[in-house]
Amino acid sequence: MRIVIAEDSVILRDGLVQLLVDRGHQVPAAVIDGDALVAAAAEHRPDVCIVDIRMPPTFTDEGLRAAITVRREQPQTGVLVFSQYVETRYAAQLLAGSAAGVGYLLKDRVADVGEFVDALTRVATGGTALDPDVVTQLVGASGRQRALTALTARESEVMALMAQGRSNAGIAAHLVVSERAVEKHVARIFAKLQLPPSETENRRVLAVLRYLDP
Repeated sequence: MRIVIAEDSVILRDGLVQLLVDRGHQVPAAVIDGDALVAAAAEHRPDVCIVDIRMPPTFTDEGLRAAITVRREQPQTGVLVFSQYVETRYAAQLLAGSAAGVGYLLKDRVADVGEFVDALTRVATGGTALDPDVVTQLVGASGRQRALTALTARESEVMALMAQGRSNAGIAAHLVVSERAVEKHVARIFAKLQLPPSETENRRVLAVLRYLDP
């Protein structure tokens, strides 16, 4: 993958570069603020950007606003927000229109490098990777539950795990059920959300977008 990193902490920034290069990926730019991220993404056309939220000059929401700009100007570029904070307002804007190629992970909760790289790969290829806390806060922030009242409690659990980017096998392992049972739940979710089979659309991504849409 070609990856652009936006992170103002020099130790974390250099650590991410080394980690990714050691695994065979290219990092054509590693920058320290939102403006530099937008410029680097335009110049290098990466597969995915890793973006912190709070960067110079105000250390508030520069990263998320820059990520939204990148997604608007280069919708084919994935964006993985990697932060200590959950910022629901701009996160919802980042997901607006399409959840394909969007991730949001919390730094303090990433305990496995392999899982982080897997999440980054998923985002780069049009999938999603959302921390459970991010999902919970996004759902609670705008009353999205009301659009999903047709889902059973188990289907809601499966939907939340889908939003985190888990495969059917991963959901089955988490819920301690068979993969076939998960497939049946997913099929019912698609039916209830009125997402028919399609050769051009990823129904899992569309379901996640419906789940997180205001």
